[in-house]
Amino acid sequence: MTEQMSPSDAISELKTIVRKDARMRRDGIPAAERAQAAEAIAARAFPLAIRPGTIVSGFMPLKTEINPLPLMRKLEAAGARLALPAIAGRGKPLTMRAFAFGDELASGQWGIREPKAGAPEVVPDIMLVPLLAFDRNGHRIGYGAGYYDMTIAKLRAIAPVIAAGIAFAAQEIEEVPVTPRDARLDLVLTEREVIDLPGN
Repeated sequence: MTEQMSPSDAISELKTIVRKDARMRRDGIPAAERAQAAEAIAARAFPLAIRPGTIVSGFMPLKTEINPLPLMRKLEAAGARLALPAIAGRGKPLTMRAFAFGDELASGQWGIREPKAGAPEVVPDIMLVPLLAFDRNGHRIGYGAGYYDMTIAKLRAIAPVIAAGIAFAAQEIEEVPVTPRDARLDLVLTEREVIDLPGN
């Protein structure tokens, strides 16, 4: 008699399949196209108001992730204060620390550059969120550790944080498998369009 898979195990297995497919599709985008996409997102008018002092958290791109740095430079020039995530440990939300271009960064987990421990901790108004795949219901799939889901949930308990996914248009899928702990995005920025998501 075959053992019945629990709903959470089934979703977990489905996410693994989606993750693998999404990574292959993203890795297949030529480097020149990836660079053009990052510049196209930065060149377009940002869809949210940036007032002097608005805190925007970005991230240092890993492998074939879309590069948010051109957009972050533009937002800093418009008066935004920037932040980057630092990993506090597995199973813990990310710590968002103040960052400015020119700051010396530390090498964190997986060699990802992050602010040094002395950089002030901040609560961003807008988070630029990396992802492997997204859908038009506001759901994203990441790498599986849940760092961004935990972080968005923690920060939204403090303030109305806007989570903006940043991705290649090719990363859109019909439906992302979800669990109750998955945090929803408010919008997604791709090189083709700004996708305003429902229910936010």
